[in-house]
Amino acid sequence: MQTTTGSTAAQKKPKKRWVVKIGSALITADNGLHLDNIHQWSRQFAALMNDHVELVLVSSGSIAEGMHRLQWSERPTALHELQAAAAVGQMGLVRAYESELQTHGLHTAQILLTHDDLSNRKRYLNAKSTLATLLALRVLPVINENDTVTTDEIGVGDNDNLAALVANLISADQLIILTDQTGLFDSDPTRNPQATLIKEATAGDPELFDMAGPSNNRLAIGGMRTKVLAAERAARSGTDTVIASGREQDVLIRLHRGESIGTKLLATHKKLVAHKMWLANQLKVRGKLHIDSGAQEKMNDGICSLLPVGVTSVDGEFRRGELVSICSADGTEIARGLVNYNATEAALLMGCQSDMINERLGYVHEPELVNRDNMVAVNARHR
Repeated sequence: MQTTTGSTAAQKKPKKRWVVKIGSALITADNGLHLDNIHQWSRQFAALMNDHVELVLVSSGSIAEGMHRLQWSERPTALHELQAAAAVGQMGLVRAYESELQTHGLHTAQILLTHDDLSNRKRYLNAKSTLATLLALRVLPVINENDTVTTDEIGVGDNDNLAALVANLISADQLIILTDQTGLFDSDPTRNPQATLIKEATAGDPELFDMAGPSNNRLAIGGMRTKVLAAERAARSGTDTVIASGREQDVLIRLHRGESIGTKLLATHKKLVAHKMWLANQLKVRGKLHIDSGAQEKMNDGICSLLPVGVTSVDGEFRRGELVSICSADGTEIARGLVNYNATEAALLMGCQSDMINERLGYVHEPELVNRDNMVAVNARHR
């Protein structure tokens, strides 16, 4: 495994998209939420958003805040009690972020997700569209696990993995996991004074998992192992991960400036390449959209979104969000992509201009049948 311990500087680039995950140990204090920390992070969120960084926040703390409000000293083990604590605590958690961010002129949005939401292709696309719209409106989405309805996920280091799934969902450039630890060390620093901080490594390296240990915090579920696994998952869509201490002064602003803080785990594939590989190889084709010569000519010049007007026939039974094959008039497959409408809807939209979708269906999911960002060419020329 190759690692480096020296700091590196990177140029600040506009139009970046980050997912920031904040752990329970940073969010909570003896008297509930750590409001001073939330104040400092909100100030940094505002600075980054004003510098053209799109942010999505995945925040722990709802169960811990609920425990405080209910005056429970020990984390319960019964699922229904954990869900009750999450329901109570979510109120205070969201209110704290909303109040702080309003002082910076920022709107927030609460989004509760489960792992099922992101494995179901229709709900995946709905969540993706909602988040894209919020980011375009300069709204900061505050995401948490929907603990009141989940079952097994509530005890599996949930928000680290949830943050990775959100990074996959929005094609984030970087996942920032803020914790109470400095980063990932090559051995346990509490037992080995000679332990060395890993400054940079490759996400998914099996040696990293051996180095990581469980959490020692009574309010936290995940430890460094869940963060290493989250980095591996984020890397599948080309997202780099930084694991850093949330107690570092202005940690997010300094990371944006290019400072080396904590541990950076690099994705092996570029973002676009990883997403295209996933589309091409991991999903089963559920149907076909045949296109006319005009749409085919545009695709021959390079991958572009497929509009309803270019579709001549629809084969198969498929649902919104499933993978379909895009074929020329003679049946030759040109591309594959995630479809924004089901088979019945797509058939009704054949030959239709995008501005007529609402008239045909009574609603609009997207102006395209397949967006170019969710499409991959299948011939050598476009790979």
